[in-house]
Amino acid sequence: MSSVWLPCGDYHENYEKDQGWWQTRFIKFKMILLLAVLFIGIPLFAPEYWIGVATMVGYTAMGALGVQLLIGYAGLITLGHAAFIAVGAYTSTLLVLQYPWPKFIVDYGLAYPISIIVAGILAGLWSVLFGLPSAKVKGFYLILTTMAAQFITVDFILTQYVSKIGGRGQAFSLPPGTIKLGPWVIDSERKIYYLMAVLLTLMVVVLANLLRSRVGRAWVAIRDNDIAAETLGINVVWYKLLAFFVAGFFAGVAGAFWISNTAALSPEHFPWFWSLWLVGVILIGGAGSIHGAIFGSAFMVIIMELLQLAVIPLADYYPKLLMDFAYVKDSAFGLAICAFLIYEPNGLAYRWWQVKNYFNLWPFSY
Repeated sequence: MSSVWLPCGDYHENYEKDQGWWQTRFIKFKMILLLAVLFIGIPLFAPEYWIGVATMVGYTAMGALGVQLLIGYAGLITLGHAAFIAVGAYTSTLLVLQYPWPKFIVDYGLAYPISIIVAGILAGLWSVLFGLPSAKVKGFYLILTTMAAQFITVDFILTQYVSKIGGRGQAFSLPPGTIKLGPWVIDSERKIYYLMAVLLTLMVVVLANLLRSRVGRAWVAIRDNDIAAETLGINVVWYKLLAFFVAGFFAGVAGAFWISNTAALSPEHFPWFWSLWLVGVILIGGAGSIHGAIFGSAFMVIIMELLQLAVIPLADYYPKLLMDFAYVKDSAFGLAICAFLIYEPNGLAYRWWQVKNYFNLWPFSY
């Protein structure tokens, strides 16, 4: 029985219906409205400053999706995800600036799109390399191996060797007009936003489809009880490494996107704190939910922007406050995590689930 509201008495008879994208006309309307706001409302009507903020929300969400996959769905704790984002950023940069592409690829603006795919694959393989210990260890020990990825990749390989390619000091210059997507030059806040929106949408669609497939069910089974999953015939090592590859691929794409939003690329863009920040985003948004990665990103980025706007007027009276804003930001980040762990341990996604069910089940919302 088809209905707008899917009222009491209607139920799904098979797994395909239960996991369907467009279960009711009301859900279709909500998704169309969301896409309209994302691709039309924000870029056309929001001030340029807030378009930049929205772009940062999207970039954070792109990085957080991989962390969500590892922590929320596969039960693999990571504290070195910024390293894989950095691999993607530097791979894309080197392919755009240094690789001798055939003339027709350069003329048609295909170098950057190709570099995004290559960056994702290379970052995924690099992530698998540091995910190999997950076959033998987990928990605290896996945290240490992923932290090693951060220090080996960013602090050693990228800082000491890769960033000096071409006789440079520490940064690769990316002047306007460098990043081209076909005939379009990505050289304004709105164009950067549109690129982010398209990439984030594709990543969400890919992850959502993986999670409702056999692969996603295997990840959840490993997260809940890896011994029971292996007893049921799931190749635990294979699926763990696959999770690291997919998470690394997402990180690589996020890094490749980031070079379109910066004039110069430096290892300083990928500190270890950025890995910790992405884990905090997942805790605040809600572990085990794609919504959680997006809600957590929006919450953290917007709160920090509002905090900075509040600090600026006080700079006339307390100049040191603006100089020390980085410490204020870190303190607010820590307080936010503590507050959510105490008062909303399931994150913003759980609250969204409650609100959504209230309206979907109305008038029987009790």
